[in-house]
Amino acid sequence: MSDPIGALALRNIQSIADGPQKITVDIGKGDGPSFADTLKRALGEVSSAQDNATDQMQKFLRGEPVELHQVMAAAEESGIALEMLVELRNKFTEAYRTLVNMQT
Repeated sequence: MSDPIGALALRNIQSIADGPQKITVDIGKGDGPSFADTLKRALGEVSSAQDNATDQMQKFLRGEPVELHQVMAAAEESGIALEMLVELRNKFTEAYRTLVNMQT
């Protein structure tokens, strides 16, 4: 099994030994998903959790064989996901305001 962290550390140590070099950052060309994709996925997961909670509640109210603890767990999961999303929005708003204040 390969050790990607060890290989990265070894490469960094070798580059330091080779002497100073110009560091460039290539934003948007990483191997991982973009920030927009990650945000869309998070919004989709929150929406899915809310849909699941609503579905579980409706099944329980119709008398279908759904355990009460499943309904409560789905509702709690949905609430926690929504709270996380609101806090994320608050942090982004705070960061944006900080950047705007730094520019003025």
